[in-house]
Amino acid sequence: MGKPMSKSVAIVGTGNAALCAALAALENGAKVTLLEKADKSLSGGNTKYTAGAMRFAYDGVDDLIPLLRNPDDPRVKNADFGSYTTEKFAQDLVGFNDGRPLSEEQEALVHQSGATMRWLASHGVKFEPIYSRQSFEKAGRHVFWGGLTLAAENEGVGLFDMELAAVERLGGTVRYNSAVTDLITEAGRVCGVKIGEEHLRADAVILACGGFEANGALRVKHMGENWEAAKVRGTPHNTGDGLLMALELGAANYGLYSGCHATPMDLHMPDFGNLDLPPGTRKNYRKISYFLGVMLNADGARFVDEGANFRNYTYAQYGAAILEQPGQFAWQVFDSKTYDLLYDEYRFEDAHFVKADRLDDLIEQMSGVDAAAASETIARYNAAVDQATVFDPTALDGKATIGLDLPKSNWAQILDQGPFYAYPVTGGITFTYGGLKVDLEGRVLTDGGEDIKGLFACGEIVGGVFYAGYPGGSGLTSGAVFGRRAGQGASKS
Repeated sequence: MGKPMSKSVAIVGTGNAALCAALAALENGAKVTLLEKADKSLSGGNTKYTAGAMRFAYDGVDDLIPLLRNPDDPRVKNADFGSYTTEKFAQDLVGFNDGRPLSEEQEALVHQSGATMRWLASHGVKFEPIYSRQSFEKAGRHVFWGGLTLAAENEGVGLFDMELAAVERLGGTVRYNSAVTDLITEAGRVCGVKIGEEHLRADAVILACGGFEANGALRVKHMGENWEAAKVRGTPHNTGDGLLMALELGAANYGLYSGCHATPMDLHMPDFGNLDLPPGTRKNYRKISYFLGVMLNADGARFVDEGANFRNYTYAQYGAAILEQPGQFAWQVFDSKTYDLLYDEYRFEDAHFVKADRLDDLIEQMSGVDAAAASETIARYNAAVDQATVFDPTALDGKATIGLDLPKSNWAQILDQGPFYAYPVTGGITFTYGGLKVDLEGRVLTDGGEDIKGLFACGEIVGGVFYAGYPGGSGLTSGAVFGRRAGQGASKS
């Protein structure tokens, strides 16, 4: 007998999850074609819009060294990376589940995260410590916080470039401007896709084309009218196409359709983060240093505990909280004591802000805000700050307000040192949480728990991974874990 023909796998999408699926399928000898809706410049889904950070379980620095592009960097020996156990990762996810137990998908994410990172590194996808955003210098050392330590070299753009290079080395091909418009079925099995009038046959199809965050009508349907005004942080092409195709074939709705990853974003940003900018800079419309100051709504009131936890654990919720405020905006207010600690996105060339030497003059420039109420709110906040506790941005420092109905639980400092800065923000949506149910090999399931033959899914289209929020860096890891699983499943003979 001759050698059996390798399986052909069509993958819809070219983001991190799609590329990981392609890598896994190619490893198994499959012929892989990735189909990208956009042209080459806008390929990569949401991946290019990210900062490239990936959360995974590790026991210590020895687990990180094999993943690093430059393990001999002298900063590595001068860093405290700590550890991030599977137990801690699971605990962090459960903290966003609103009382739900850990889902099967979350269990897979936690327990496969470390192995998946090592697998990516074996394909030349390398990482570097996130010195600028996830560590602060303390006693001459880089102290990492929040369980998130590594990002892809050159952030999300770099992750995409490295994964695509690995796919192409193994013989995978990408077709651009190839929007999939339907799934081809025969005898109850998915056996290809339609690209307009073209029929592309395949032994298996993997949907890795994102959620429905760029579809205003679906956002309103599943999430409510507030979400029509949300800025779309990522690609304009994630309009739920793959999700709708799968549902038409009887796939089960799964996960929290009303939930999403939301982020404070520049109020005056263009839709989709200004596609005229290089991909690596589009993420700079995000504004997530609120924990170093206060956020005020149109009524001049604070509405969240800005210091409830490390921003890794709050920013995906606080973007949604801003959309619930009057006018769906807020202002982030800082003084000069923390200005140098703000992330680089606050000094982005297209950042919108106001600045004044006196706090009252700043508040007068904060358009749409009740100035008198804002002045009173900040005065009460300043008076409530515990001045005995030392400010420490590397830890949950307990430097809190005392006696306020809505506390600031950590990093509370009096706003008293000019010049003062205020940034107008709104809620931006990154990806949606509701999607499809998949089995342990990535097959798409029906309500009855049966698999749709030949159809697999991974990435943001998979439901059940996140609920009321998520610890930062989990999204890319989820795409890699479930992408690898789908690629392996789809390529089995």
